[in-house]
Amino acid sequence: MSLSRTSRTFRTSLAASLGAVLVLAAAACAPQPQSTATAATTTSGNCATSPSLHQQGQLTVATDSPAYSPWFDNNDPSDGKGFESAVAYAVAGKLGFAQNQVKWVVEPFDSSYAPGPKTFDFDINQISSTPERAKTVDFSTSYYTANQAVLVLAKSKYAGATSLAELKGAKIGVQVATTSYQAVLDEIKPGQQPSVFNTTNDEVNALQNGQVDALVTDLPTVFYLAGAQVQGGKILGQFNYDGGTPEQFGLLLGKGSGFTPCVNQALAALKADGTLDKITSQWLSASADAPELKP
Repeated sequence: MSLSRTSRTFRTSLAASLGAVLVLAAAACAPQPQSTATAATTTSGNCATSPSLHQQGQLTVATDSPAYSPWFDNNDPSDGKGFESAVAYAVAGKLGFAQNQVKWVVEPFDSSYAPGPKTFDFDINQISSTPERAKTVDFSTSYYTANQAVLVLAKSKYAGATSLAELKGAKIGVQVATTSYQAVLDEIKPGQQPSVFNTTNDEVNALQNGQVDALVTDLPTVFYLAGAQVQGGKILGQFNYDGGTPEQFGLLLGKGSGFTPCVNQALAALKADGTLDKITSQWLSASADAPELKP
């Protein structure tokens, strides 16, 4: 923001206004949010006592702060609301941890995949699993496939674009240290380098004051920005990244962690029993119908 990608300022404002947006989105497009984390049936009791745990007796889960929607709710990962909070608790359940055995810690996004020991069992924060990052950390199997998406102003000369080729002349903004930057270079191939901003809040300001013509970030975040942050915003659509292979979000663990097989086993169980699909539909369904931008 998952992404993997936003500033403290942005996330604070995002969290503050999230409630109203989610209520409207849920009423129109998605099942009603649940008040507690999705219950899960334990898959492996051995994982709950794994010697690879950061601290015995608890599952230590990291994410950035503020934690924003639709990945989390009201900057409170521990409430079980929001897609990634729900996924984390569902994984915990499969691993054999009760909800009160999950401890959340803060890990800034851009330091999460730095080399070295970790202070958590896994980090969940819209972190794309890339070969470069995988040199220094472990990634679980994917829990979410995230397309990139393009946001413009409705009054923009690019508002009628239906293909990536039509954006080649556009000034495009992305957030620093995100995969969106490379996605723009590889898939849009713009005539000028993308403008890189420290925060998503800075990106939004640049779009609204005409400094850039379009923003590119992951699809769920674009939906939130269009609904709550960018007045007169228009979602052009979504596109795959990396030669047609969509971005995959994975749980991040320390390099060579003995706990990685456990989280992969838990995710496999959540996929097999339909829990992951249910969580995805519940929290992210509002972003599922964006048109696809062809090359």
